[in-house]
Amino acid sequence: MIEIHLLRSEIKVLTFDLYGTIVDMQGGLTEVVEPFLRARGWSGDAGRFVTWWRRTHFEHSMIDSLCQRGHTPYRTIGQRAVSYTLTRAGIAHDHADVERLVGAIERLRPFPEVPAALQRLARHYRLVVLSNGDRDMLDTARPHVDFPFERYISVQEAGCFKPHRRTYERACEILQVAPLEAMHVANHAFDCVGAKAAGLRAAFIDRRRRPFGETQHEPDVVVESLPALADLLAD
Repeated sequence: MIEIHLLRSEIKVLTFDLYGTIVDMQGGLTEVVEPFLRARGWSGDAGRFVTWWRRTHFEHSMIDSLCQRGHTPYRTIGQRAVSYTLTRAGIAHDHADVERLVGAIERLRPFPEVPAALQRLARHYRLVVLSNGDRDMLDTARPHVDFPFERYISVQEAGCFKPHRRTYERACEILQVAPLEAMHVANHAFDCVGAKAAGLRAAFIDRRRRPFGETQHEPDVVVESLPALADLLAD
């Protein structure tokens, strides 16, 4: 771990993952999915259904980036993932159902403690969202986030999904900062690994109390919440 005073003196920008770090993706989507599943007669755990959905989405987005045959929109991959998960669970559905469920992502609310922590950090750093979401999805999400980020950067700018290193490099180019002047903040280990591989600093928000895992790309900071990060990096 790097000394905190050095981080505070060198960092100019904090880039944030949106889905799962700023907004409560698991909890929010579970609330949306549960009545839909019950109405279709499915008695399983709605939270587990969302986990299957998200894991399928992640797998498909990684395949998309690795194939390097053009960037598929996040919304499209999300719809494919939901349809696959519903089919696997034996739940009847049509495309309108899939569109409605994926559309809920754009209206997710932040974790309760997040806005106040962001206000503290904003007194010292530029705050920016760097998300796998599509540009139009991020535009729709803005009113629901409860914080005026400087800007929202979609990975569409780089043509690949995080954790491809190009997504973080492109964000630095757009923001006109050197990689070491930026710290990426994420609840996902893979996101922190990608940022470190691109030369950025990284803060791992370990809400779920899980090990980061063995990698040569260790985060610079590990905390349990965004308020804890503000305690370290802000007054």
